[in-house]
Amino acid sequence: MITLLILMLERVGILLIVVFLLSRMSSFRQIIHNEHGTRERILLIAVFGTFGIISNYTGIEIHAGVITSQGWQTEVAYDNAIANTRVLGVALGGLLGGPLVGLGCGLIAGLHRLTLGGYTAVACGFSTILAGLVTGMIGKSLQKKQKNTPWRAVAISLIMECFQMVIILAVAKPFDAAYELVQIISLPMIVMNGFGMLLIMLIIQSILQEEERTRALQTHKALYIADQTLPYFRQGLNIHSCREVAAIILKGTSADAISITDQHQVLAHAGAGSDHHIPMQSISTQLTRTVLEQGRISKAKSPEEIHCHEKDCPLQAAIVLPLKVHGKTVGTLKLYFTDPGEMNQVEQELAEGLGKLFSTQLELADAELQSKLLRDAEIKALQAQVHPHFLFNAINTISVLCRTDSEKARELLLRLSVFFRSNLQGARQMLIPLRKELEHVEAYLSLEQARFPDKYTVKLDIDPTLEEVPIPPFTLQPLVENAIRHAFPRMQAKRNGHVTIRAYKQNDQMVLITEDNGQGIPENLLSILGKQTVRSAEGTGTALSNIHKRIEEIYGGEAEFHMESEPGEGTKVIITVPLSQNKWGDQHYEGVYSR
Repeated sequence: MITLLILMLERVGILLIVVFLLSRMSSFRQIIHNEHGTRERILLIAVFGTFGIISNYTGIEIHAGVITSQGWQTEVAYDNAIANTRVLGVALGGLLGGPLVGLGCGLIAGLHRLTLGGYTAVACGFSTILAGLVTGMIGKSLQKKQKNTPWRAVAISLIMECFQMVIILAVAKPFDAAYELVQIISLPMIVMNGFGMLLIMLIIQSILQEEERTRALQTHKALYIADQTLPYFRQGLNIHSCREVAAIILKGTSADAISITDQHQVLAHAGAGSDHHIPMQSISTQLTRTVLEQGRISKAKSPEEIHCHEKDCPLQAAIVLPLKVHGKTVGTLKLYFTDPGEMNQVEQELAEGLGKLFSTQLELADAELQSKLLRDAEIKALQAQVHPHFLFNAINTISVLCRTDSEKARELLLRLSVFFRSNLQGARQMLIPLRKELEHVEAYLSLEQARFPDKYTVKLDIDPTLEEVPIPPFTLQPLVENAIRHAFPRMQAKRNGHVTIRAYKQNDQMVLITEDNGQGIPENLLSILGKQTVRSAEGTGTALSNIHKRIEEIYGGEAEFHMESEPGEGTKVIITVPLSQNKWGDQHYEGVYSR
């Protein structure tokens, strides 16, 4: 028995060598990892059916309890039998491929065993076919539950071998010879088939884990590249953004050159071939035109397929991916290789992932642009909310002063021009310095106080170091206008109105407070003002809602808009914005959002 155990170990070793060699083949690894279609099932049947045939040929021939042959078994005498690892290959096929694969492997190995002969041929052939079907059904159930572990596979293999011994005892004749055979071969075959199943399943498990690690690394790399390119793709497809993106992708992938185009021209090219693949040139390759027209990934594995007009172009292979925005192809991303062998499956999958991520980034950039356009429209709507009578009243006031105080009239005309100039500048920029917003407020107050000199007083308490901090336009002026129009009604003549505007630092933030001592806001309106518009005889609250919304969109969770009010006591509006200018400061003077 010990001798047979050692010989069986050698047979298991042969199968392990075959499995190891197969595991180095990408086609076999793909079959193991991927979902099984008809082609994959046929290949699995062929591979593991062949395992069964190899096991039959390398079986150990036994006669009357004595090993008679260790060579290649092409024929077994009638009164002889063989010990082998046939069930191992069949069980593997069933566990990995399901009932159809298991049955196919069992038929190949079982029918081949019948052709060799011997008094156990029928029993072994039948048990092999049945083992393939049973392990296939068990394998399908385990795969659904995701419980197909190596140790479960070992247990199933041991049970199948025990089952084979039972069938040999039940079918093989004469019974005495079958009983003596089972006594000799049962333990070595059960132990070695279980051991072989464990080792092979560990190899297969390592294939699956290696594939998962590879995909995890691809995902990490793709997300890292996407994170690096996001600030540039948010600017849309232009020469500057695409140049930076191409350099990032070239550094993060194995490609030898990266090119990005829009629908009409090359926007950027980095890496090999830069001497003739020049930005701002029209698209010259048919490969790119095809991708733009069809909106599908295209691959070229030779210079002829790339169709470059330069004869000595070093680019030998390429992956061209469509960049889409809302389903429409707006450009292409091209990964070039100087060696076609470098354009492997890993690089292709990484490129496809990047193409999808970049398309998503471009869609977000488009959505952001639409949001900015909407915000600009809202600012213009806010401008239009300037009380229609304000301009006429200001002109009337100035016309009266022209007769009584010409110098004062001249000053007010200048203030009126400052007010409307601030309106126009605010519509063109996303952020402006605090001092500009205060000029807007002071111009408005000068015109109002000229009409109602004793109605209210305004106090500015501004930290001088904050004057250049950028804030959204139309932030303070509408708050002051609300206070004057709604906090101090004309009937409130016995009480002097006071409006205070403060700006001070608090930790890493600037706090802006607009406070009045007017009639206050009813409690039922206070909870919704600034969050949505309302229907009221005094106004709709659109200005407050607009300010709140723009602060949220620009600063996210780093800013705050808060209102406090007591009926008869007054109202306080508190706005807190971050002082860090690195994130937003580059936008407030350039007018990059101007229309």
